[in-house]
Amino acid sequence: MPVLPARDWPTPPDGIAAEAIVWAETVAGGNYTHKVLARGTEVRLTDLTGDACAHLLLFSADRPWERLNAADTVKVFWNAYLGAGHLLLSDQGRVLASLTEDTSGRHDALTGTSTLARNTARYGDGSPQSASPAGRELFKLAALKNGLAPRDLPPSVSFFQGVRVAADGGTEFTGSAGPSASVTLRAEQPLTVLIANVPHPLDPRPAYTCGALEVLAYGARPTAPGDALWDDTPEGRRAFLNTADHLTARGIA
Repeated sequence: MPVLPARDWPTPPDGIAAEAIVWAETVAGGNYTHKVLARGTEVRLTDLTGDACAHLLLFSADRPWERLNAADTVKVFWNAYLGAGHLLLSDQGRVLASLTEDTSGRHDALTGTSTLARNTARYGDGSPQSASPAGRELFKLAALKNGLAPRDLPPSVSFFQGVRVAADGGTEFTGSAGPSASVTLRAEQPLTVLIANVPHPLDPRPAYTCGALEVLAYGARPTAPGDALWDDTPEGRRAFLNTADHLTARGIA
C-alpha cells in the first residue's frame, strides 16, 4: 500500500521537501501500482534488492489513445538502450517522459512484459491472484482502474533487468546492477502511469524471483527551452517542440 499522505514518507530524496512528495510506495515483487501525475512531476524508481523489474506503461492522462510507443522510443533516437537523456515517446511524436537520471544502466525496451501463457508454462500459473502473476495480467488490472481496457495496452519498457542484442541478432539477459540502483523519470505531459513489478521474461532463474520496488514522485518542472536535454539531439528537440505545440494549443503551460 502507498504511504498516505505521501509527504509522510520518512526519507525524502536529497533536496526534495517532504511537502513536495505526491506518491510514495513500496511495490512488492509480483504486484502493481498506478497513478495520474501532473506535468513536470519527477518519478524516482529504486530497485531495493537488486531483483526488482519495473515494467512501465505511460498514457496521456486525458487522452489515453496517446500512449507509450516503445518502437518509436527506440528508432527515433537510433538507440535501443535506455539511459539518462533518453526520451519516452508516444506514437504522435511527442515526449511523454524523459529519463533524467540513471544509476543502473540495466533496462529493456525490446522484450515487453510477461504473459499469462508464458508464466503458466514456466511457473505453473500466471493469473493475478497466483504466486507468479504475469505482467500483462497486472497491467490489465491497473488499466481497468483508469478506465482502460486490455486492447489499450501496448508493449511496455522495463527497468533494472538488462537485455543486450547479441552479434547474431538474438537477445542476451544481463541481469541487474545490484541493490539501490535507481532511475528518475520526468513527466513532460500530464500522465497516467502503470507499473508492474514482475520478473523479466528472459530471466533464466527457475524460481519466480522479483524484489521490492520503491516509487517516489515529487513536484518539479518540465523540460523547457534552454535546458540541456531540450537540445541534446535534433530528434529530441523536434519531439519537445511537438509536445510544446500540442500543450500550448490546449492552454497547458
